[in-house]
Amino acid sequence: MSERLSVFKTYKLYVGGKFPRSESGRVYEVTDSKGNWLANAPLSSRKDARDAVVAARKAFGAWSGATAYNRGQILYRIAEMLEGRREQFVREVADAEGLSKSKAAAQVDAAIDRWVWYAGWTDKIAQVVGGGNPVAGPYFNLSSPEPTGVVAVLAPQESSFLGLVSVVAPVIATGNTAIVIASEKSPLPALSLGEVLATSDLPGGVVNVLSGRTAEIATPLAAHQDVNAIDLAGADADLAKELEIAAADNLKRVLRPQPVDYAETPGIDRMTAFLETKTVWHPTGSLGASGSSY
Repeated sequence: MSERLSVFKTYKLYVGGKFPRSESGRVYEVTDSKGNWLANAPLSSRKDARDAVVAARKAFGAWSGATAYNRGQILYRIAEMLEGRREQFVREVADAEGLSKSKAAAQVDAAIDRWVWYAGWTDKIAQVVGGGNPVAGPYFNLSSPEPTGVVAVLAPQESSFLGLVSVVAPVIATGNTAIVIASEKSPLPALSLGEVLATSDLPGGVVNVLSGRTAEIATPLAAHQDVNAIDLAGADADLAKELEIAAADNLKRVLRPQPVDYAETPGIDRMTAFLETKTVWHPTGSLGASGSSY
């Protein structure tokens, strides 16, 4: 029996629920921790970044308008799908980060659990950060959180999967849509995540995954007038400063890079970072001849 040829995987971008190659047709080599070739990843262009913004904006209305319970169901479904492809992600994370199989498995399991954790928060975050405010007058004064809009996310460079999930999940859990720039050195787990998202009931365009040179993709996104916020988790100090200046042009919300242990329980900071607070006033009125109010 003759040996069969290896079938190498073709990694593609994930934009608008589809899997395009880079508009530029460019690719770059991805290697493991020892310098061995793993795959060719798409080298995204500025046009790919603009296409991702269009897709994210188109998806924002329906996603932000969905019930929080429904968003939680979909995030949990992502965890289910990841569980079914666990071995693939263990292999990719081990290759990307030079980890043993057991340590890579721990990273993947933590990432799956992180989706479940944020799925549980989708219909609870409003209760924590919203509520009624006491005012001096016959009014109800209610504050409720609303998503900021389209968020550009620079995924962490070193934590190719757990860090990635830790910055993407809170953005979409609260009703935002995202353009994610994968780790430049280790993009393969992020590109594979796109395949999971496509089969997990997540509407196309809610998450868009780009790979390539972080600075090349992030620069047009930071300056884009239809991007509402940017998470600089994967930027070094010089790039972060440059992007923050560009982001000021349309008053984007900016989450600056900070030391994070992604293995720790994340808290709610990354959810509240991309929420706006809407305050509504409503007269209480009066009941009956006594003039009592409610």
